[in-house]
Amino acid sequence: MAFFKNDAPATKFDPASVNMVRDREREPATNGVVDKGVDKGVERPVKPEVRDRGDYQRDNRDREKENAVHPPPRAGPKPSRTSAKELDGYVGFANLPNQVYRKAVKKGFEFTLMVVGESGMGKSTLINSLFLTDLYNEHEYPGPSHRIKKSVNIDTAQVLLKEGGVTLRLTTVDTPGFGDAVDNSNCWQPVTDFIDNKYDEYLNQESHVNRKSNMSDNRVHACLYFIAPTGHGLKPLDVEFMKRLHEKVNIIPLISKADTLTPEECRNFKKTILNEIAQHKIKIYEFPDCDDEEENKLQKKLKERVPFAVVGSNTVIQVDSKKVRGRQYPWGIVQVENLEHNDFLALRNMLIRTHMQDLKDVTNNVHYENFRYSKLAVVTDGKVKNTGSKDPLTQMQDEKKEHVSKMKKMEAEMEQVFEMKVKEKKQKLKDSEADLQRRAEQMKKSLEQQEKELEQKRAQFEKEKESWEEQQRAEDMRRQSSMETLDGGKKPKDKKKGLF
Repeated sequence: MAFFKNDAPATKFDPASVNMVRDREREPATNGVVDKGVDKGVERPVKPEVRDRGDYQRDNRDREKENAVHPPPRAGPKPSRTSAKELDGYVGFANLPNQVYRKAVKKGFEFTLMVVGESGMGKSTLINSLFLTDLYNEHEYPGPSHRIKKSVNIDTAQVLLKEGGVTLRLTTVDTPGFGDAVDNSNCWQPVTDFIDNKYDEYLNQESHVNRKSNMSDNRVHACLYFIAPTGHGLKPLDVEFMKRLHEKVNIIPLISKADTLTPEECRNFKKTILNEIAQHKIKIYEFPDCDDEEENKLQKKLKERVPFAVVGSNTVIQVDSKKVRGRQYPWGIVQVENLEHNDFLALRNMLIRTHMQDLKDVTNNVHYENFRYSKLAVVTDGKVKNTGSKDPLTQMQDEKKEHVSKMKKMEAEMEQVFEMKVKEKKQKLKDSEADLQRRAEQMKKSLEQQEKELEQKRAQFEKEKESWEEQQRAEDMRRQSSMETLDGGKKPKDKKKGLF
C-alpha cells in the first residue's frame, strides 16, 4: 500500500490516539428493564426512552463533570466522597493507556462503510482514493455502464489494510442499481433491511449464553450518500432515502464530481442542500462537542465544508516534480488532495483520522441501542408497560388480573366469532334447503305437466284408435256386403249353364 509524503504514518505512540482505540462502554441497559436495588432488593422500574446523539453527548459531559468533582465511590456500606489526590511517588496505573493501546493494536480494528448513490457518481473511485488501494479494480468491477441493474442489490467487499503496525478490517457496502430504475418506489428497502439484519446479527451474538470475547462487528458505521451535482437542490429520492435511514445509520452527504461546479455554484449548492435537510428534519452525522479550543476550531472548519464536495481519481499525475492523484483537463489539473480544489482531504481526515471511533461509538450507543430497545422492549397494545412505583407482588397480581381479563376478552371474542360462524352455517343450510325445495317443486310441477300431456296424448290416441277401428269395421262390412252382392248375381247364370 503506497503513501504520499504528507500521509506517512506515525509509529510513535500518541496518548491522544487512545480515544480511537478505547473499548466500547458497557452500560446497564435501561430499555424497559426493571432495575433491582442493591440495598433493599426492591425492583425500581426505569422509564425507557429512545436515545439520540444529544443524549449520548450529554451523558458523557455529565459523567465527566461528576467524576471531576466527585469521583465514583468504592462499593461499601457507607460510600464517601473523596477528592482526587496527587501521589508522591510513581505507582504505575498511569501506564493504563499504553496497555489499552497495545491491546487494541493487537486486536485490530473493524470499520464498515456504506456508499449509496446512482450509478456513475464515482463511488468506487472515491473508495479507492480514500484508502489508497485498488479495492475496486477494473477487472473485477467493471464500469457503471456494465453494472446497471434493474433492482437494488447489496454488494460487500472486505479487505485487510495495515499501516504503521495497525490493522484495519475494512468492509465496504455498495448498492448497485440504486436510483437507476424507471420506478424507484421502495428502492431504499434493501438498504434498510441490510442494516437491520446486521444489527440483528450483533444482537444475537450478544444474547448467546457463551459469548465470544472478540465478537465481529459488521454493523454499518457510516453511510456516504452521493448527491448529483445538479446545482438545483435535493431530488425527492434523496430526501426520502435520508429520511428513511437517518435514524439507523450515520449519514454523511457528499456532492459527487464537484469539479463540474464553479466555486460560487458549489457554495450556493451546499447552502441549498443544508436548508432542505433542515426543512425536512433530516438528521445527518453531527460532530461531537469538544472542550479544547484547537479541536473546536478543527471541528468548525469541518462543519463549514458539509456537505463535502469531493473529486475522486485513480490516476497519478506529475505536478511540479511531485506525483499526486488528480484529473487532467484541457484547462488544467484538479488535484484530489488539494483543499482549494475540493473537500476530499477534509472528508478523509474526518472519516479516518479524527472521527472514525466517534462514528463507531454513535452507531453503538445511539442507533444500535434504539434498535435493541425496539427489539427487547415489552410491548402491550402498542404501548410500553409502565409499572410505576408498585412492589413486585402487587405488580404480579395486576399482571395476573390483566392476563385473566385478556383471556376473558379473547374467550368472548372467540365465542362471538363462533356464534357468527354458526349463524352463517345455519343460514347457508337454510338457503340450500330452500333451494332444494324450490327445485323439487319445480321438478314436481314439470313431471305433473308431462303426465297431463301424456294423458292428453293417450286420450287422443284412444279416440283416434276407436275411430280407426270403426272405419275398419265399416269398411269390412261394406266389403262383405259388396262381396255378397256379387255372389248373389252370379249363381243363376251358373245354374243355367248347368242345364246344358
